[in-house]
Amino acid sequence: MPKTQTYIRNIAGMAVSCAAVLLLFCAVPAIAQTKTNREEMKEKPVIYQVFTRLFGANAKSPVTWGDQNTNGCGKMGDFTLKALEQIKALGATHIWYTGVIAHATQTDYSQYGIPKDHHAVVKGKAGSPYAIKDYYDVDPDIATDVEKRMSEFENLVKRTHKAGLKMIIDFVPNHVARQYHSLAKPEGVRDLGEDDDNTLNFSPNNNFYYLSGQQFAPAFSLKDEAGNEYVEKPAKATGNDKFTCSPDTNDWYETVKLNYGVDYVGGHTTHFQPVPDTWNKMTDILQFWAAKGVDGFRCDMAEMVPCEFWNWAIPQVKQQHPDITFIAEVYNPAEYRNYIHNGHFDYLYDKVGLYDTLRIVTNGASASSVTYCWQAVDDIQDHMLNFLENHDEQRIASPYFCNNAKQGRPAMLVSALMHANPVMIYFGQELGEKGMECEGFSGEDGRTTIFDYWTVQTIRRWRNNGKFDGKLLTEEEKQLRLFYQTVLNLCNKEAAIREGKFYDIMYANYENQQMDTNRQYAFLRQAGKSLILVIANFDHNPVHTKVKIPADAFKHLGIPDDKGTIKVKDLLTGKTEEQTLSPDAFIETDLEGSFGKVLKFRL
Repeated sequence: MPKTQTYIRNIAGMAVSCAAVLLLFCAVPAIAQTKTNREEMKEKPVIYQVFTRLFGANAKSPVTWGDQNTNGCGKMGDFTLKALEQIKALGATHIWYTGVIAHATQTDYSQYGIPKDHHAVVKGKAGSPYAIKDYYDVDPDIATDVEKRMSEFENLVKRTHKAGLKMIIDFVPNHVARQYHSLAKPEGVRDLGEDDDNTLNFSPNNNFYYLSGQQFAPAFSLKDEAGNEYVEKPAKATGNDKFTCSPDTNDWYETVKLNYGVDYVGGHTTHFQPVPDTWNKMTDILQFWAAKGVDGFRCDMAEMVPCEFWNWAIPQVKQQHPDITFIAEVYNPAEYRNYIHNGHFDYLYDKVGLYDTLRIVTNGASASSVTYCWQAVDDIQDHMLNFLENHDEQRIASPYFCNNAKQGRPAMLVSALMHANPVMIYFGQELGEKGMECEGFSGEDGRTTIFDYWTVQTIRRWRNNGKFDGKLLTEEEKQLRLFYQTVLNLCNKEAAIREGKFYDIMYANYENQQMDTNRQYAFLRQAGKSLILVIANFDHNPVHTKVKIPADAFKHLGIPDDKGTIKVKDLLTGKTEEQTLSPDAFIETDLEGSFGKVLKFRL
């Protein structure tokens, strides 16, 4: 999504925070509901998101506001089979290639028949991957041979699958680049806006919204470096629902809103019968990429598109490609169930619940608040996608989050191991990437740029020109990557984590003076004869703790209560320790600061 959409997420976060306060006063069970479809699920999705053009970028000293000539650009070819096997070995089951579809850029590709984009309506030298300029084309930046870019993409699909990974790409349904024009569309396909009546502000037959008789006139210059002015008349509505000809710099001014049959200015009336033209065109685009062999779509700002469209489109795609996955970027908890049950999405971002909570817990809030996150979405837990970083959020190691990648480890234990639903990490997260360079359009904000040509130095050193030998990494980076590799591999190696039952034991420890429930969070996972106790220590200091396992957990999980003293293994370190497993007894153990334990009991 564009850089300036943060305010939408913040508003949604405020709403869910209020809901969480109300939940504090509600009596709710400690064990998650049993999911009827869980037994059928043999894989817990572990998604590795990577910004495609930055993965192979190799400049040791990139220049602020540098272009592709000065700073270089990563290519699809940088995802060699060896590179993909390394990502698979990290524990990933899926890889989300961000920024694959052709988008607006300040780089001139006119020699390849690709029209130049006016610089005034492009954010950054490289441009935003969410300002799509041709839905049917691969972005030329990431091609070694621009004229063979689609062939290179098809080969990337094959390599990805050969490495044992499933492939996800972005689908950007809400908005396109201001100068959208498809040259790569299949024969017979009508372009977006090609048949619009731009004298009408709204028509269900139009693909765009127009401001009839008005010229695009934002509060900033529309001239490029050569003094050429960008002209758009009539002006189109801007992507973040700005129905004005004068968006400002905080708006998604580089994009225009697509029309799915909702008249936003005319009282939000809907016109879904007959099916709007945009519905057909966007479904055809989904079918096009699905036929290329991609395994899933991460749908940008899905909640800004009416749920009725998804209800209509996704079943059609799944009819042709039954195993394809749809992930929705949705920030309004009140709409979660609508987009799952009616929109047919497989997964939704758990941003304003678990992500926001783990972020503040990492910085001192009570760990017991994590309980209210899963309780709020217990009936749809299987559909929630957990994460601590993505291209929109600030890096854990940045000063804006917690300034220390190691302090994010307990949050990662919770995010990855608490349930059987998917978990995602962002490339460089496993190496402690800080995202604190001033790259150009993207300032020093704790995020890795999506607008500029740049190099992610931790990734560059890890790649080491394709050797992946670790020689250029610091010892701290090596240890952090080992932690992530251990945790992410547990997600599918251990049946109790992959598909087991979940039991929150915090309620049994609130009056336990020997456990600090403000700084430690503990839960059980169980499948068959395997019982796993996860204790995440958010305290930066080492602690000695005693965690009570309530008798009710034995009943719900079918734990035999006559095991006595047994040896258990910490799956994070491989070390063993003796523990007594019996109802209302305590698990006594030492915890490293900003770390935790994953203790496995064999029943």
